[in-house]
Amino acid sequence: MQNADKLTRAVRPIPALIFASRWLQLPLYLGLIVAQGVYVYQFWQELVHLLGMVWAKGRIDETEIMLVVLGLIDVVMIANLLIMVIVGGYETFVSRLYLEGHPDQPEWLSHVNASVLKVKLATAIIGISSIHLLKTFINAEHLSQHLIMWQVLIHLTFLASALVVAATDRLLSHAERHTKHAQLPA
Repeated sequence: MQNADKLTRAVRPIPALIFASRWLQLPLYLGLIVAQGVYVYQFWQELVHLLGMVWAKGRIDETEIMLVVLGLIDVVMIANLLIMVIVGGYETFVSRLYLEGHPDQPEWLSHVNASVLKVKLATAIIGISSIHLLKTFINAEHLSQHLIMWQVLIHLTFLASALVVAATDRLLSHAERHTKHAQLPA
């Protein structure tokens, strides 16, 4: 029995090291914060470009406005995706943020887990893809049919993937609830 206790104590540093390895993700999340700053810079460049077009021409074509505004929306949606990954990923995989009761805590953060995060990310990617596809359709006369076809197929692939992820999540959560219910004493 003493040999088993010695072996157990000798192995304890390995699980501790494995558990501590989650902190290796911290530089990745910090890098995503820097990437978010790059998107803020890109947003302001696009906005200044739009305002410059208005001042230079006095009046610009509605299609031009729509394309630039869709570009701005695209940047915002990607920034939202980054926030979900940074905050949700850190909270799920690295360490708690301890924001309970904070007035600025995002509503979705209180019930985030890896499964919820995957569904939210898939939904955000579909939104971003939709913006790109809308820009393509608005500018379709200047693009090849081949490019448009591939963008539609990629968008449909994102949709199908998100549906599969959501269906899998629903099945797993239903099975988990069923298992918990079956374990309750009668």
